[in-house]
Amino acid sequence: MTQSSSIPGPSALKRFLASEAAGGVLLMIAAAAAVMVANSPLASTYFHLLHAETGPTLSEKLGPMTLHLWINDGLMAIFFLLVGLEIKRELVDGRLSSWEQRRLPALPALMGMAVPALIYLAITGGDPLLTNGWAIPAATDIAFAVGALALLGRHAPLSLKLMLVSVAIIDDMGAVAIIAIFYTSSIKLGALLAAALIIAVLLMLNRRRVMVLWPYLIGLVLLWYVTLLSGVHATIAGVVGAFLIPYIPTPGQPDAAESPLHRLEHGIAPWVGLLIVPAFGFANAGVSFTGLSLADVLAPLPLGIAAGLFLGKQLGVFGGVVLAVKSGLAAKPRGCTWLQIYAISMLCGIGFTMSLFISGLAFAGYPTLVEESKIGIMLGSLLSAIVACLILRLAPKAADQRQEQRAQETEIAQDGDVARL
Repeated sequence: MTQSSSIPGPSALKRFLASEAAGGVLLMIAAAAAVMVANSPLASTYFHLLHAETGPTLSEKLGPMTLHLWINDGLMAIFFLLVGLEIKRELVDGRLSSWEQRRLPALPALMGMAVPALIYLAITGGDPLLTNGWAIPAATDIAFAVGALALLGRHAPLSLKLMLVSVAIIDDMGAVAIIAIFYTSSIKLGALLAAALIIAVLLMLNRRRVMVLWPYLIGLVLLWYVTLLSGVHATIAGVVGAFLIPYIPTPGQPDAAESPLHRLEHGIAPWVGLLIVPAFGFANAGVSFTGLSLADVLAPLPLGIAAGLFLGKQLGVFGGVVLAVKSGLAAKPRGCTWLQIYAISMLCGIGFTMSLFISGLAFAGYPTLVEESKIGIMLGSLLSAIVACLILRLAPKAADQRQEQRAQETEIAQDGDVARL
């Protein structure tokens, strides 16, 4: 198979950042709309529609399907499929394709997950009912964060945008692993064996270089269903399935038209960014503030999440960058100041989509705790976004930032990886 045929258009990184920015802005609008509706006379209608039984019953664990379940367990599987496709692309021939490229984002990403979890556990005081929520502030919402950066334009140099995306992608890997390991209920062996069989068939198709998409799409749907039955969260099927889609590496070139992964990514990315993620935000961000007091906001659960996102992320990510640079493990991002790096570290505290998703898993069966979690997620994410954007807007630029940015853009353009927000 030759690689002469290619999908024309902008580079992978430019397209990725543009789609994430648009999706992030729409997510902000959808979340704001959900909050307004949940605190309006339409609140009862909003909650009733989300949780009204629509059927059918796909698994005993979930019971009759509702609009909320279709979004969280169905549409979000497509979101995680796109996450998996992007991770595979980056690991094969993207920004994380070599150990040298992984050194800088890896340590900040890992510390940026561990520190928020520790802060959360410290504040919740070991309450056994709340302990399961430790992973909620560990997540970063890449769409929301890139959307915030898009609003800043040139105030954030390219090197910082690349660092944010790289850290967030590794963060996504960690979040997926956390969901699969820590938020999986009782396992049904028969369904799990069926999932293994489907994976084996998809792997065989991949190894035989079957380049048509439809067999993989059928396999992905079947894999989603048996994973739903198995007790493992169904969205994990999206990530696992993504790694089974054949990929033709095209470093420094437009995407290969005959590459199934490229075609699938092109096909679902607009739907995920412009429909699925905003729909998830609208269905999950609605929280009523009626009767809410300062004592409710400062309760251990919302306070632990907010502090984990706002304080834990900036301390973990920035501390990871400093440690990586000072130890000689990686070089400091070019053309930016330490203050700007600190602001980007704080921007990683926007945990919105992933945090909301994990909170629903962590406190399944405890709707009051899920609502309290939303308050902490919104507070921590908003604080992180506002303060980080103010710092980036007002921070003095490095003396050589413009020169470095032009040089880096030229360098990446030569590799087919230019990004301009």
